[in-house]
Amino acid sequence: MTNLRFLLYPFSVLYDGITGLRNWGFDQGFLEQRQFDIPIIAVGNLSTGGTGKSPMIEYLIRQNSDKKVAVLSRGYGRKTRGFLEVFEKNTPVEVGDEPLQFKLKFKDSIVVAVCEKRVDGVETLLRNHQLDLILLDDAYQHRYVKASTYVLLTSYGQPFYYDHLLPAGNLRESRSGAYRASHIVVTKCPEDLSETEQQQIIKKINPKSYQGVYFSTIGYAAEAIGISGSLTLHKLSGQKITVITGIAKPDYFVSYLKEYMEVDHLYFPDHYNFTQKDIDRFREKELIITTEKDFVRLKQYNLEHVYYVPITMEFLGEAPKF
Repeated sequence: MTNLRFLLYPFSVLYDGITGLRNWGFDQGFLEQRQFDIPIIAVGNLSTGGTGKSPMIEYLIRQNSDKKVAVLSRGYGRKTRGFLEVFEKNTPVEVGDEPLQFKLKFKDSIVVAVCEKRVDGVETLLRNHQLDLILLDDAYQHRYVKASTYVLLTSYGQPFYYDHLLPAGNLRESRSGAYRASHIVVTKCPEDLSETEQQQIIKKINPKSYQGVYFSTIGYAAEAIGISGSLTLHKLSGQKITVITGIAKPDYFVSYLKEYMEVDHLYFPDHYNFTQKDIDRFREKELIITTEKDFVRLKQYNLEHVYYVPITMEFLGEAPKF
């Protein structure tokens, strides 16, 4: 722990008391949880951002393509409130970038909605649609809905068992909160992660008898896609390209692109709303590659020289079934 985090540790103890009391209240039934007569899968993490929730949601959508699926998100970064169903015509400011990304990618094959109160969101979805499954995005701590399945994500580079509570660390709640998960997925693993190291990680996680531990990596497409078409990445070998990111942990993405090209990285905070000054700056660049989530926020500006690289979640060995 760094000196600064050491100084912040007393505040983490206070934070632990508050979040621990809240979780105890739910566990003991003093705080009410609503259970619904439909399968609900909650996807989330113990830490703040950057564990691959969006690829996991998309994996679940694909795995359940034979069902009528709805995705319910808070809609982080939107300027609206309450329940809104997401349509392709919406903007990130109205519904958030990730919910809009899901809708643009899967279109009418899924229902997407945003609502900060998850109970209200589920009730409205069930009132308006005939559904087989609801996916709750970034909902591990939203306990007023009692999901039938909890999927806990933790990144290979920053696993929860080595982390500390906010503000000394990045955990939203105690490591013990992992007990709620039926599936624990270690994300962003190296493609060549050995069986020996996987077993070492499982030992550190120390799962309960009812928990399965899985390992995944990020699969990047070989092409970048934009409104004017697509580009094959290997044809950009040796070129200097501007890379724009507004995601929590862009290092993995940037490192991948550096395998092909020289990168001039323009970093922005997660869910950043680009200003007109930013857009004017981007127009001066020759070629820009960005993440899919950032492209959702840039698409409205019709920048023909901006492309994104699609990603997928790929499991190493056994994949979970839901």
